[in-house]
Amino acid sequence: MADQYDYIIIGAGSAGCVLANRLTEDGDKTVLLLEAGGKDNSILVKMPAGVGSLIKDKGVYNWGFWTEAEPALNDRKLWWPRGKGWGGSSSINGMVYIRGHARDYDQWRQMGLTGWGYSEVLPYFKRSEGLEGGGDAWHGGDGPLHVSKAASPNPIYSSVIEAGRQAGYAVTKDFNGFQQEGFGPYQFTIKDGERWSAAKAYLYPALSRKNLTCVTGALTSRILLDNGRATGVEYLADGQTVTVNAKAEVLLCAGAVQSPQILQLSGIGDPDDLTPHGIKVLHALPGVGKNLQDHLDVTLSWLTKGVQTAYSYNKGFKQLLTGLNYMLFKKGFGRQNFLESGAFLRSRPDLDRPDLQIHTVLAIMQNHGKTVIEKDGFTLHVCQLRPESRGKVGLRSADPNDDPTIFANYLATEEDRRAIREGVRMARQVAAQAALAPYIEEEFEPGAAVRTDAEIDAWIKAKSETIYHPVGTCRMGVAGDAQAVVDAELKVIGIKGLRVVDASVMPTLIGGNTNAPTMMIAEKISDVILGKPALPPQDAPVFDGESVKAA
Repeated sequence: MADQYDYIIIGAGSAGCVLANRLTEDGDKTVLLLEAGGKDNSILVKMPAGVGSLIKDKGVYNWGFWTEAEPALNDRKLWWPRGKGWGGSSSINGMVYIRGHARDYDQWRQMGLTGWGYSEVLPYFKRSEGLEGGGDAWHGGDGPLHVSKAASPNPIYSSVIEAGRQAGYAVTKDFNGFQQEGFGPYQFTIKDGERWSAAKAYLYPALSRKNLTCVTGALTSRILLDNGRATGVEYLADGQTVTVNAKAEVLLCAGAVQSPQILQLSGIGDPDDLTPHGIKVLHALPGVGKNLQDHLDVTLSWLTKGVQTAYSYNKGFKQLLTGLNYMLFKKGFGRQNFLESGAFLRSRPDLDRPDLQIHTVLAIMQNHGKTVIEKDGFTLHVCQLRPESRGKVGLRSADPNDDPTIFANYLATEEDRRAIREGVRMARQVAAQAALAPYIEEEFEPGAAVRTDAEIDAWIKAKSETIYHPVGTCRMGVAGDAQAVVDAELKVIGIKGLRVVDASVMPTLIGGNTNAPTMMIAEKISDVILGKPALPPQDAPVFDGESVKAA
């Protein structure tokens, strides 16, 4: 292993894997990829049904963070799973492939972030994607990230879609296509019954390249600075401190929780956040760790009759059989993520795009699966997509081994509380339709005792949790924006040779699951880093009934 490379990438997660692949394609540039976790070689990572075990426990593949006490949630501390090891959170997530709404990206462009409009990011989504069955105007057909379509025969999924139609909502065939709004089937980062993480899509194909070096068990302690330039990285491995140098750039890809933590440990951030921990301020940047946004989620569930769900599929010895059938033949229920339909809806008719998302789960889900309910049933996750509330990530101490502090500040505004309350009522409305009547025995959670606004609000405060989409803590901004951390090329403002490339750079939270957008960001910025021209903007036919034109 050398002590100098052209590029050093911190974090082998969703963005880091993309960069490791794209920056080593031509063979000219040497790249060091540092990952605090290990390789993604567990059967639980490979098997889609393993997501339930990976999400709920702190361990080899999950950092298992906790927030600080959340005032609007009865001062509860919330569980925050984040991926650890090759693939990062793409190795433990629910494998749902969602890009967000076209207007999410046009909003970024309207904020002055040139190059980030929907017509400009769509070509990078398509370059990344290999859609099952081939590409079209909306999808890529031969990209490294395999995307499959819903295929479960369980009637709950299709009945939820039909119930949504009966309740008066739109129906769409493709959340990532011509119309996001409505009920429909999800798409997944699954290939031939195996999780297709960023590591599988991007890192593994690059491992044989001589110009790529991967180090696992490497916990970054700080980025090295010299006269306003990032010159390398210091990391801890096997009880030793190791220093490596970067000739071109350091690329920070540690995610919305740990990227701001690493900047702060390196003396980059708000002086008021650094000096209490004895960290010398090398570059004052007050926005580091601020602007935290996340999707808050509540789970409504119903006991079922006349249909099997995940509980019956896997109870008792069947769980062993599911695992064996998958390991030996890659068949059976292990191939499923039990999450194949849902919706994007507006909580008010005057909104210009959906602000609620529903995930249908073929199980009774509570407390991230930590609480086991031994009954057949299904769950509708109701998630508020565009929170007004903002939180922050900070340091617990100057020790890189200590978890950072996370204050999400959920439900700090009345609009956030109204939207998720309305989402609960909408989910119940859907469950009351004729399409689901043959399968529903009774509402399990929150139950008949929760009906009034006050009762629903109290239940939300007691039961809501993250649905794992934190962003914004190193956000993009334009000149004169005092809270911006990076510019539109993701360069850290005021520091040469340093970029942040991950979900932390999103200025606003997109309307949907954040894994695909994170990989898109890395795809797009890889061309910028290599000095390649951007892919030509692409006019999309329509999106939610309106034309989408290139800038």
